[in-house]
Amino acid sequence: MKSKKRIQYLRSKAAESQGWLCYYCQQPIWESDPEAFKARYSLSSRTVRHFRCTAEHLKARCDGGRDIEENIVAACHHCNRTRHRKKRPKDAASYATFVRSRIDKGRWHPVWLRQQMSEAEVLR
Repeated sequence: MKSKKRIQYLRSKAAESQGWLCYYCQQPIWESDPEAFKARYSLSSRTVRHFRCTAEHLKARCDGGRDIEENIVAACHHCNRTRHRKKRPKDAASYATFVRSRIDKGRWHPVWLRQQMSEAEVLR
């Protein structure tokens, strides 16, 4: 399987096993239908892009991480991009702790999205 196709497959598999929640922030993510996601959560076109599902390497490729199931998780675009902005990104576990502490302080994604998702699931 070619690398790009393999990453897409592993990303989808990870997202499915994570219940379509970001590995770091636990917010819902989408893969192929931004319009449905946008309508479901009443988001703007700009905001919906933050929740696009990306493949995240727990151990970065530059550090010897491989494209294998155990090393790939699904993360929202915002968390993935933000983790890798620094010259020396945090390891995945430290970054997850950092993100969750920011969420607890109301300084990350819109926290209401996860609550809204739970309410929508109850209504099903």
